[in-house]
Amino acid sequence: MSSKLATGDVSVQTNQAAIANFREKYRRTRRFSERIAEPLSAEDCAMQTMPDVSPTRWHLAHTTWFFETFLLKDSPSYQSYDSSFEYLFNSYYNAVGEQFPRNRRGQLSRPGLAETMEYRRHVDQHVLALLEGDEVRPDMLRVVELGLNHEQQHQELMLTDIKHVLFCNPLYPVYQESHSSPGEADVRCTPLTWETMPEGISEIGHAGDGFAFDNESPRHKTFLQAHSIASRCVTNGEYLEFMRDGGYQRPDLWLSLGWNQVQLQTWQHPLYWISRDDVWMEFTLAGLRELRLDEPLCHVSYFEADAYARWSGNRLPTELEWEALAAGQAVDGVFADKLLENDLPVHPQTENKRDERVSGMFGNLWEWTASQYSPYPGFAAAGGALGEYNGKFMCNQFVLRGGSCATSSDHIRPTYRNFFPPESRWQFSGIRLAN
Repeated sequence: MSSKLATGDVSVQTNQAAIANFREKYRRTRRFSERIAEPLSAEDCAMQTMPDVSPTRWHLAHTTWFFETFLLKDSPSYQSYDSSFEYLFNSYYNAVGEQFPRNRRGQLSRPGLAETMEYRRHVDQHVLALLEGDEVRPDMLRVVELGLNHEQQHQELMLTDIKHVLFCNPLYPVYQESHSSPGEADVRCTPLTWETMPEGISEIGHAGDGFAFDNESPRHKTFLQAHSIASRCVTNGEYLEFMRDGGYQRPDLWLSLGWNQVQLQTWQHPLYWISRDDVWMEFTLAGLRELRLDEPLCHVSYFEADAYARWSGNRLPTELEWEALAAGQAVDGVFADKLLENDLPVHPQTENKRDERVSGMFGNLWEWTASQYSPYPGFAAAGGALGEYNGKFMCNQFVLRGGSCATSSDHIRPTYRNFFPPESRWQFSGIRLAN
């Protein structure tokens, strides 16, 4: 979710009740970003430990820049907080102007965290005043809706990015203690079974009311061969068997580019795993702890997911197969917005819903699919700056589905298409098999 923005397919009304709902969601979403940053020091918020990671402070500023740029600057009466921020906090919007290089965001010592928060207050004051005025238009609400979904993407990135930052510290500091993780005796996953799907025509993509990014449309029919999908994701213990069988030493299991990454990055295990005295440990947002074998595996790349699937005699599902199954599942999970209740799900939970045939499709892990990120039939990117983010990224990326423990509950739907390069590992990404 690297600021993948486009105009959403959303119908909005301008009656007072609808506008009041937008105001409330705006307050709640903006507050949640600041709540994510609360356990962090100013120094934490300035760190960038790899090019894919952005400092927490940058996320807080960039999401504010979005509302200022695409909503407030159209108003003749609005005075920009600082015109230089347009360059510093523009991510990829070429139509807006030049951008400060992404890999150098951690080199910015100014504005500091305090000024960044003041910038947020300045913009929030003006956005809320706009939403309380008498001339709120549907196009304004569309930008607000898009901006809130954009901020939710960055909230997830704030959590995954700060996890990488803290992991790079040899002290392995705790971001926040977990109050919802099960005890060791409760960590028992269900046996893996297979959900068989017959061949036939399925309808895929967003339809109806509610927000969706443009890459989720148009809804279309597709023919699916008969197939089966695993009832749950691969566990740490199952992946450990792959490692013990020489999974990282066998080039026959890997795509050529994946094997190159194994050699170049010296991969021997998933990101955040550490071996101490022949005991596997795992770093979580709640700190370093012994690896729990029945918990779902996370922080693996597409290359690792594909290699494991091949080793197991299976494959990864296509995103169309995944969505056809997920369309009948309830959207529930351990979503990140539990932070508002001071109960952060700091790690994916064991999938032990024994009364369900399929578990954990939403709100636990982003699940790699075998589908390269490409347009649906009939897709056309919107015009203008807000149309830049989706279509132009449809190259050299793979689709992930489902949402993770770092995703907010109202930011998930069966049609949501996340996408990352195949070597990416720092997101909460895991494996669900198909055959």
